[in-house]
This record gives sequence, C-alpha cells and structure tokens, in this order.
Amino acid sequence: MSFKNTVASGACVLFCASAHAQPALPADGDAASLPTNAPRQFRAVRVTQPPVIDGIIDDAVWQQAEAITDFHQTRPGNGTPTSERTEVYVVYDDDALYVAARMFDSDPELIAAPVIRHGQGMPSDDRLVVILDPFNTGRAGYRFETNLNAARHDSLYTSVSSFSLDWNTIWDVATSVDGQSWVAEIEIPFKSIPFDPAIETWGFNFGRAIRRRGEEMAWVSQNRTYNPSIVGQMTGISGISKGVGLDLVPSLSVNRRRDYDPTSKETTTEPSLDAFYRITPSLNAALTLNTDFSATEVDSRQVNLTRFNLFFPEKRDFFLNDSDLFQFGNIGGMAGGNDATSLGSRENARPFFSRRLGLSENGAPVDINFGGRISGRVGRWNIGTLAIRQDEFGPVDASDLFVTRVSANVLEDSGIGFIYTNGDPASNVDNSVVGVDFKYLNNRLQNGRTFEADAWYQQSDTPGLVGDDASFGFGLRMPNATGLRGRMAYKEVQQNFNPAMGYINRSDIRDLTMDAGYTHFFGGDVLQTVFSGIDAQRIERIEGGLQSQTLVYRLAELQTNTRDSLNLTFKSNEENVQRPFVIYSDQNRQVAIQPGRYQFNEQEISASTGGQREFSGSVSYLQGDFYNGERTNIRGSVSWNQSRFFVMSASYDWNDISLPQGDFVARLTSVSTQVAFSSTLYWITLTQYDNLSEELGINTRLQWIPRAGQEGFIVLNYNMQDRDKDNTFESAFSDLTVKFRYTFRF
Repeated sequence: MSFKNTVASGACVLFCASAHAQPALPADGDAASLPTNAPRQFRAVRVTQPPVIDGIIDDAVWQQAEAITDFHQTRPGNGTPTSERTEVYVVYDDDALYVAARMFDSDPELIAAPVIRHGQGMPSDDRLVVILDPFNTGRAGYRFETNLNAARHDSLYTSVSSFSLDWNTIWDVATSVDGQSWVAEIEIPFKSIPFDPAIETWGFNFGRAIRRRGEEMAWVSQNRTYNPSIVGQMTGISGISKGVGLDLVPSLSVNRRRDYDPTSKETTTEPSLDAFYRITPSLNAALTLNTDFSATEVDSRQVNLTRFNLFFPEKRDFFLNDSDLFQFGNIGGMAGGNDATSLGSRENARPFFSRRLGLSENGAPVDINFGGRISGRVGRWNIGTLAIRQDEFGPVDASDLFVTRVSANVLEDSGIGFIYTNGDPASNVDNSVVGVDFKYLNNRLQNGRTFEADAWYQQSDTPGLVGDDASFGFGLRMPNATGLRGRMAYKEVQQNFNPAMGYINRSDIRDLTMDAGYTHFFGGDVLQTVFSGIDAQRIERIEGGLQSQTLVYRLAELQTNTRDSLNLTFKSNEENVQRPFVIYSDQNRQVAIQPGRYQFNEQEISASTGGQREFSGSVSYLQGDFYNGERTNIRGSVSWNQSRFFVMSASYDWNDISLPQGDFVARLTSVSTQVAFSSTLYWITLTQYDNLSEELGINTRLQWIPRAGQEGFIVLNYNMQDRDKDNTFESAFSDLTVKFRYTFRF
C-alpha cells in the first residue's frame, strides 16, 4: 500500500469508527448522571478586608461567600455523587483572588501527601486543583494545585489538553487538618496573572482527588475531563488592580567551578536583573540583563539506543513565562500519549525551542547579555515576541536572536496564527523560519464528545540550502475518556528544513501516526478501568522507502481503584538503517548497527502500585529481538514517603543487549532524596549514573523559600567519571553556586 493510501485509509477508519460509535454508559450510572459542560456560575464576592492566609477558615469574610458544594465524580464514577463532601468559597479584593476549601475526609490520617516541596507535580497526592481562564476564551488558562503540605504547584496550559509543569508564578497557600477535613486557603495576586479589566466573567473550575480510592471529582466536567475549555464561570469581577504592574527581580550568584583534567579553577560573582512590566493588565513586557541560569535543575539522564537525538524539556524560568504564547501547530501534542512514538519524534520540526538559546550543542551554558519579551493578549489577539543578545562562545560570534508569534481567536474555540524566527544561536550562518497554523476545537458534539484538529506549514531560509526547505502537517483527534477514542497525525519534514532556533530530530521524512483504543469503567469496588488499543507510527523517506515503523499492541491496561496497575504490551518494530551508527563504545571496542533492514518484536509486562502509599514502586520486564540480536530490559523504581519531611526514591534501568557484532549492558541508576526542615527550607539531592558515559553525577541543593518570589540556593554539582572503564572513578568537575533572588513588586 502506498504512503498516501495509508494516510487516507487511516483517516477513514479512524473517523468513520468515531462517527458511528456511541460511548457506552458507565456501569455506575445512567445517561442522566453524565456530567456536562452546561454553564455553571457563581458570583465572587468583593470584600474590603482580605482573609488571613493561615489554613483556618475562621475569617468573617468567608461568611459572605456562597458555598460551592455541587461536586461530582469523574473517576471512578461519571457524574455520580462524591464519597466525601467538598466546600469551596471565593472572595476577592482590589489586589487578589482568595479561595478557601474544606475537604471532608472520614479518615484524615490516610490523606496522601508525598510531595513536600514547591514546584513538583502531584500525581499521587490528595490535592485541590483550581483552574482560571481570566479571558474566558476556553482556549488557555492557569492551573494551581496544593496538598496537605501546602506545597504549591502551578502550571500554564499551552493548549486545552496539555500544560507546562515547569511554569511558576507568585501565590500563597496555607493548610491544616480540622477534625474530619483538611482545609486550604489560597491567595492568587492579580499581579501574578494577566487579565482584562473589561472582562467581568472568568472561566473557573475546581478539582479534588482522593488517591487511596482512585477518586477524582470536579465542579464542571465533560467526558470525565476538565480543562480550560470545560469550565464554569465566575462572575462579578470588577475594579481589580494590577498595581503599578512592575516586578524587579535582582539576583546575585557566586560560583566556583573546578575542572580536574586539565586542572583549572574559576570563581565568578554575577549580578543579574529581570524586570517585568504589565503594559496593560493583559500585555506584559520583560527585560533580562546578564541572565543567570546557575540554579536551574539538572536534566534527568536518558539512555539513547537509537540513531536519533533525544529531547530534553525547558526548565529555565525566564523562557517558561508566557511560553504558551509561543506554541505553534500543537506539534508536540499531535501524537502525545502514542506509545509507538518517542518524545523526540513527537517534537520534531518545532520552529522555536527555547533550549537552543543560552546553551551550546553539548548543553554547556552560554551567556545571555540581555533580552526582552513582549507577550500577552489584546482583544482576540495573542502575542509573543522575544529578542535575545547571546554572547560569543567558541567559534560562534555573538548573535541577535528574534522570534515573534501572533495568533487570533476565531470561531468559538479555534485559532489561526503565524510565527517568525530569525537568527542561529549555534553558528555564524543566517537563518529564518516563517510558518502559519490553524487550530480547531469543538467540544459541543453530541453525547459530550470532542473533536480537535490542527494544520500547519512552515519554511526555513538558510544560505546554501535551496529548495526542499519546508515542513507541514495536520492532526485529527477525537479524545474520549470512556469508550472508543482515536486520532491520527501526519507531518512532512523536507531535507533542507532547518529551524536554527527550533528542534529537529530527523528530516527528509514523512511521519504518520495513528492510535485507537477503548476504555471500559467497571464501577466496582476493586477494578476501575481496563484499556486496550493499538498505537502506530510509520516514517518513510520522502524519496521513497521505509525508515522506521512501530506498532504497539496495548493488549490490556488494568487499573484499580487504589491506583495499582498491570499492563501487557506487544511491540513490532521495523528499521531500515542506511548508515552504520554506534550504539555502544568504550576504550577497547565499538558496537555498531550496520546498514540493513531489521524486523524485531518485543513483549513487555509492567506493574505499579499507587504512589499515595508510604512505600510504592513499579517494575517492568521487556524481552525480545533487537535489530539482529536480542534485548532484555528490566526497569524498576521504589519510593519511600516516610513523612511530610522526608521522601526517598530510586530507579534502575538495565538493558542486556546481545548482538552478533558484540554484547553489552546499558545501565542507568538514579537516587533522589528530599528533606523538608520546614515549609520554607528544603534539601534536595539527585545522584545519577550510567555506564555508557561512565559518569556519576551528584546535584545537591539547599533551597530556602521564605515566601513566594524570594529564593535562596546553595547548589553543588559534582561529577566523577571512569574514563578507562575500570571501575575507578576520578573527579571530573565540581560547580558550587550560592544564589539569592528577591522579587520587588510594585
């Protein structure tokens, strides 16, 4: 079958099936119990005296607010009553929005709270979730989460179905246990989020989780889901203030770096300044001088057993702020969750990837002398513009880098836009990229179904690369948390397409991904869901011929109401290798995959326990062929949530690979500990080792956060390496940084 016929037939199968299939009713309810996104509203009450954020709902102002109590289950039930009562209150004054929640629990000693520090996701915590859409567009928004430890986790929705976990802003929370309930009080300053003072109705939603029961609940949901496109409304917001709208964030870091081979020492003192100004309440300007990223968390290591480069997410705060406004084409999300794809192939052809700025090809920091950004929303328009002056490094001259992204809200929930980048941070060659994209969203289909579509086109301009310099694609999705779901995506990346400020995993290819599956909810006391489906990816060279193909048969994925799981998977691979690539090397030998066409299959069984327990973990066993040999992969992890003051986890990834051209074992190990001396002082350590680089890396940091917007760090990075691979480690480098930054808010 030709590639074009494959695309056409795949689209027909996917959407004909979706159009004719009706979602099954849940076992625990009937059609009348299904939640909808019918407008729910409450009126926020203006108060003259703000509540004290102390985790105790005893301020008189809370008596003025109406209690929001009409929560329902999204899991395991679907619109059915919750097992515990939840009461939420909302008030505001000129400066901030205040949310109080009383979450009843008949066994408060079993409340799960393994996360003890700010900025971490809470996949295993009993949590309160608040979603805000200040522009009431149903397209994007902000997510605030907290747990019994009053840990703060905030996220920026980059689309209605995905959000950036690393984004953060300034807000406050306090919690307590009050008899048969736990209580949270939240303060979200209006200075911390953009808004339009002319809009008096905001998109608003709440969620809550009780992990030991596998229970999720929401105020408004659809198809067991809630996000910025599925919310209620908060009315009555008026007269709020952004203040002067100016944040000044000076910081000072003292760094001492030592290299051991050859021996060198260097001590530097670096002041830096970030300034943020709200031109309007919804349009922001930012300036950075002598930008310092010395306290950024290290990347988690990955073992690469392919011939394509890996993808590491952005972690630096300056680039994460308003990063949703720079998203283009939903490129990374078109095949998100498809197990046949890698993260690198999903992100392939991004026109702008901020990790290309301020970092060399090998990940070493490159000085950013100064930079500016204007981003925000003006009416129906979404604007993101970034200009950076990057210092010289190696043979690369200092460079001026620029990206602008503008999109407009059209139809009910859709958007159209363009992007333009100029500059190459890694060479002295000129480069530019221009692109257009369209996003369609309709979540008002019959039976609560949703349809999403994306289409995009972009072209690069690089001296010496003429023709074949475009990339384009589209994606179609019908997500469904219950019953049948499906999606497909297609992208073409031509040989000379070169986004110098973006990300390329492979070029000169056509990439087709499809997946379909079915989820059944049991509605019983033990099992919650079972999922079965197939994920597929086929990548062909534009001139013809297969490059890669993967089929993943997700035979059975069982999850219990206590969040334990068991998965059975069969994977079929086909690889057409054109040039040899080295998969393993040491001082004595190299093991390379030779050109040829390879077909190989793998089987995997995996199990995990719910992370809300004091002891939890996961294990997987994969065995099968690997190119012209065999592979056995064992992965495992264990976590000890000793208390709200101490958490330790360890993981191990072991690959035993046997090939005619040589055998080898690839190992990756990590151990992390988190110690909370108080709610403001943390000691976090991450140790990582892999035997391919034979490098042992230790990142340990003492982090003091007296309050949001104020942070102090003592960070040590220490690497040891076994260069001769004789199990004798020698110091490679050490890097000690002391840094403090303070936000002055006007």
